[in-house]
Amino acid sequence: MKSEFQEKHFTEVKSDAAVVVFCKEDVDGLRNTKGFANLPFGRENEHVKSAITASEFQGESGQQLMVFGLSYTRALVLIGLGQKDSITNEKLRRAAASGTKAIRSVFGNSNRKKNLKVVYSTSSTIIERLTGYEAVHSILEGALLSAYRYKKYLTVNNKSAEIDSFVVAFKELQTSIGRKAAQNARLVCDAVYFARDLANAPANEIYPETLADAATKMARKYRIKSTVFDERKIRTLRMGGLLAVSAGSSRAPRFIILEYKGNPHSKDTYVIVGKGITFDSGGISIKPSAGMAEMKMDMSGAAAVLGTLQAVASLKLPVNVVGLAPCTENLPSGSAYKPGDIVTTMSGLTIEVDNTDAEGRIILSDALYFAHRFNPKAIIDLATLTGAVVVALGHHATGMFGTSEEIMAQLREAGERTYERVWPLPLFEEYEKQIKSDVADVKNVGGKWAGSITAAAFLKKFTGNFPWVHLDIAGTAMLEEEMDYSPKGGSGVGVRLLTQFFKQIAS
Repeated sequence: MKSEFQEKHFTEVKSDAAVVVFCKEDVDGLRNTKGFANLPFGRENEHVKSAITASEFQGESGQQLMVFGLSYTRALVLIGLGQKDSITNEKLRRAAASGTKAIRSVFGNSNRKKNLKVVYSTSSTIIERLTGYEAVHSILEGALLSAYRYKKYLTVNNKSAEIDSFVVAFKELQTSIGRKAAQNARLVCDAVYFARDLANAPANEIYPETLADAATKMARKYRIKSTVFDERKIRTLRMGGLLAVSAGSSRAPRFIILEYKGNPHSKDTYVIVGKGITFDSGGISIKPSAGMAEMKMDMSGAAAVLGTLQAVASLKLPVNVVGLAPCTENLPSGSAYKPGDIVTTMSGLTIEVDNTDAEGRIILSDALYFAHRFNPKAIIDLATLTGAVVVALGHHATGMFGTSEEIMAQLREAGERTYERVWPLPLFEEYEKQIKSDVADVKNVGGKWAGSITAAAFLKKFTGNFPWVHLDIAGTAMLEEEMDYSPKGGSGVGVRLLTQFFKQIAS
């Protein structure tokens, strides 16, 4: 796919479809304008105004109007954004996504053309409200992210028309600003696509070895230092948590290390850690068969780490970031770890295994302890860790826990800007009683209540004195249905959140 900015009026760009976003005040002006000379629709001013006048389109948030038969485009989609004072970047993303889906519905089964060129634009009112850079960035984000489809294995019924070229056109914005915004949006969306592809791929394609290969290939392309520990090295390091969980699988574990030095003059290094369970059956404590196929996405934390490193490196942000991903499958077999086992982790702390389906926290125990080697400014981990967080927050917010109010505040700000929102949950010391073991240093589950909190309390024991934040993305990484610009399945959540976080750090 191609994407670009052009310093032109959208009617000057020949396209298959045009998506134009207006606020309510814009549409009021269009309706009340006498004559047609001052309207923004080129030679078809009269035709488009007649369509607006005959419709109920008022520019309210979520409203759409489609107009056909224009000289410069086959279909014009007008999208309402609501009152000017209520305009946000997120509303503009959603509007662009809505327009993209409308185009797909119109041209989806077209036999005339398979690769579509779509131009996106908006009014000067909206550009002034958000700034031109933000308007271009938000429109392209919404358009590109909503256009994603995982179709690698479709061999039939895969001939529908797709958008191949995305153009954002504003005549009121300097080319240099528009092009920079379009380029940056595209780089971030490419990284989200990468994370989504990894999460949506079947477990017979993405397993520890191939996930490590994908990380190495990406790192080579973006000049990131990469190191992959095989089972022998993992055993040498005494990563007992990762080894225990991997024992039931015929596929050997991997431990991925990615190091990006965007600011070699700074000693500050941030470590991000992602859970890399490439398939989770639950192990001996096996899951119900219904929905188990979704457990190919249990490595979404690792995918987010890889995607974030790609985004940060491609944007050339002046920050130092290390990404860690412990990777394994969790399967039952004669050699699998069992309830009642006691596991000695890399830190020396011992874990009583009460449930083999609480495996993510066990492999993260080794990764979080390994992160100490980088003397990090902060550690942030992402994991599809608990079903309990989905019960608490659903699919619209990521659960956040941590020891650093400063880092959590920065992540909340980044979440509001990207709309990958996070919500803080408590880590009171009373919860630690639930994971107390009679036979080991800690137990891997804490009973029926506050499951996401006791999981975070478990992880905290391996973070040392370093500032740490845990993001439980179980509800936001694996979607049961399509959202505004996120597909059903792997959402790629975490990439835009952490990229924005590192932009804030860099500035």
